[in-house]
This record gives sequence, structure tokens and C-alpha cells, in this order.
Amino acid sequence: MGKYFGTDGFRGEANKVLTFEHAVKIGRFLGWYYGANMGKKAKVVIGKDTRRSSYMFEYALCTGLMASGADAYIMHVTTTPSVAYITRIDDFDCGIMISASHNPFYDNGIKVLNCNGEKMEEETLLKIEDYIDGKVEVPIAERGDIGRTVDYVAGRNRYIGYLISMSKFSFKGIKVGLDVANGASWQIAKGVFDALGAKTFVMNDSPDGYNINTDCGSTHIEHLQKFVVDNGLDIGFAYDGDADRCLAVDEKGNVVTGDHILYIYGTYMKERGKLVNNKIVATVMSNFGLFKALDKVGIEYDKTKVGDKYVYENMVNTGNRIGGEESGHIIFTKYATTGDGILTSLKLMEVMIAKEKPMSELAAPMVMYPQVLKNVRVKSKPEARNDPDVQKEVEAVAELLGENGRILVRESGTEPVIRVMVEAGDDETCEKYVDQVIDVIRKKGHIVD
Repeated sequence: MGKYFGTDGFRGEANKVLTFEHAVKIGRFLGWYYGANMGKKAKVVIGKDTRRSSYMFEYALCTGLMASGADAYIMHVTTTPSVAYITRIDDFDCGIMISASHNPFYDNGIKVLNCNGEKMEEETLLKIEDYIDGKVEVPIAERGDIGRTVDYVAGRNRYIGYLISMSKFSFKGIKVGLDVANGASWQIAKGVFDALGAKTFVMNDSPDGYNINTDCGSTHIEHLQKFVVDNGLDIGFAYDGDADRCLAVDEKGNVVTGDHILYIYGTYMKERGKLVNNKIVATVMSNFGLFKALDKVGIEYDKTKVGDKYVYENMVNTGNRIGGEESGHIIFTKYATTGDGILTSLKLMEVMIAKEKPMSELAAPMVMYPQVLKNVRVKSKPEARNDPDVQKEVEAVAELLGENGRILVRESGTEPVIRVMVEAGDDETCEKYVDQVIDVIRKKGHIVD
């Protein structure tokens, strides 16, 4: 990770961490890098979520792009996966999504995508950072070379058509609940489900610039659980602010996590002979229950570092076709280059209809193990994690858990903390072993008071 761009873009509180000036400079560099630098006029497509500051960053990016001679195509409020899709399909030089995903409204972020709709290469991001820090200069466009903006809502409509074409079945007669988190999917998701014939019930679809993700969406799934039960729905789906993740709720009100989704669709692919390499891609934070369930049905798995970026890299390098995170970032490389919440929900509908089973029955074989995760603020992450006594305690806990659980100790990628996680047969065991490891970290003097 660089100075500004992390695993999922340049993110922080608007005009405090991520500022208007940063956005102008990002636009300036990209407009020149893909334009005059290559002897042409660059074409860049931009989408945004419903945060109040997204409008400011949209105009700032457009200003920078046009000043460097690029044409900025504006999709307005739309999802991250829609920008990825249109960037790739309509031959844009790059794409930009303005969103801080599941963060509160006062945060925002700038995600940069390459011409294939994938997260921008690290090499290019580092060049942008050098320009932001004044280490390089970029010429300004003049006269007829100055760029323009183009209203490109047609791109969003094309993406909606693409989603509708993904379904093999009619949803007629199925009652579906959607929690669109007052976010980027509020104008898209219902239209897709309605077009496919579902009886659609929507909540949190009145964005005002401040209520994105507020007590709603995939980070507050409890509201959709109640909504599904109270309305007698067959299934519910919850998205985050930019709709690149999806969690579900079955007809009984139970949560269907990203790990459940990997299991459900992975087994469905295997049954049809579509599971390339007989493997799914998860992260080290996926629940132990997922791996147990996959073992029972003979499906192999790779484990990557936390972050859909690493999941996607594995899939590109190996040819694996389905992967994701427990949080609901699910990637289907045959159809998308990023997690796509709405696409994920359509794929779950496909399994439910094809197998003629309720979601509760499809999810039942994957039993979630109890989990306790605690964050410990430390003076030095590497020193704490690599301390011989800490490692000895971790190994001792792992041996005690055996095949009935696991322990994971890892460094946070964004905070000065060590994360200690244990999964076992009951909460008491998890709590006990997590505290044992934290006690050793404390006794060795690594914890910040």
C-alpha cells in the first residue's frame, strides 16, 4: 500500500483526510497520463454514491481531468461494479468511483480502475501519489485541447440491462426484500428485480446525502431480518453504500453471510460441472464452518489475505471462478471484475429457483462456528506478532483446538492493532483462548496503555 491509496482506494474523512485538492490532482494526473502522455485525448468515466461530499469530489475530478485535456463521462449516482463494467465494455482509459463503501457519510473515497475494470495497478497509483506530493509536474491543456464533461447516464442503463440478462429464470411470484442502504443501488436494484418479475419490497431507499449506511444496509442486517419476517418474504438482500457487497436473509430471518454464499454457489457450480479447479477462493478470515462444509462435499479452497483485491488476484492467476469474503464481497470472474452485490443476489436467486429449495435449506449445511475477535493496540505490530513467546502461546492454543477450531493472529492493514481471533465450538472457549494470547502480548510489554 502507498501513502494515500490503500487496498480499496484513497479513503478518509472528506476535506480532512481526502480533500477537494487531492481530487483535482488525481484528475489532473489521470487526464494527462492517459491522454497527452500517450499522444491522445483520454476518456474517463466517473460514478459516485449518495454522500453529500460525492458531488464535490465529482466536480473536482472533472475539473482536474478537463484541465489536463481529458473528457469526463459522468454516470452520476451508480454502483462501483457498474463503473467497472462500463469502463471495460465501453473502452474507457480508466474509471473512477467516488465512494467510501460501508463507511459513514462524512467519509469518502476515490477508487481508480484500469481499462479492464480492475483495481488500478500499484505502479500507477504510486505515480499519482508522486504527483500529489509535488514530485512530478503535469502540463496543463490549452485552447482546443481542454476537455469536456459528457452526461453518461446511458452507461448506468446499459449496466442495468446487463444485470437483467444475467438471470436464467423469471422471479414471478417470489417476494424479495431489498435494503439498499440509502446508497448507490437505490435507483438500480428494485428496477432489476421488478423487471425479472419479483414482488419487490424495498427499505432505506430515500438518500439525503447524510443517511447512507446509517443504521441500514449490510452492516446493519438486523433490520432486514425483521423486515423479511414481518412481511412474510421469501428472501432479502442487503447491500452496502456502493453495492459491491451483498448479504442475504432467508425466509426465516436468518443471516446468509458471504461464506454461506460461497458455499451455496460453489456447490451449485460443482453439481453442474462448472467449478473450475474444483476450488473456491476465500480469505483467512472466512469462518471455520465454511472450510468444514467444503471438506464434506469435496471442494478445495485457497485462502488469501483479507481484501477482495487479494481474492481477485488469486482468481486471475489461477483461473478460479468464484471467490469472496465473509462480509459479502463475492466475485464471479466470468461476469465481473469486482464484487457486485446485485449480481450476487441474482446468482442466489438462480440457485434457489433451479433447486426449488428455500434459502434456509440451501444454507443449512454450512454451520457457522462461534467466533471471538479482539483488537489490541500495540506499539509495533511486527514486534508483537513475531514475539517468540506470543508465537509459542498461539501454537499452544492451536494444538488445544486441534481440528475443532482455529486461532488467527494478524496485523491490521489500516490501524496500529493486532487482531486475535479464535473460532471454536462455543463462545466460552473462544473467549478463553483469545484472552490467553492477549495476556502474553500484555505481559511482554507490547500493548499501548
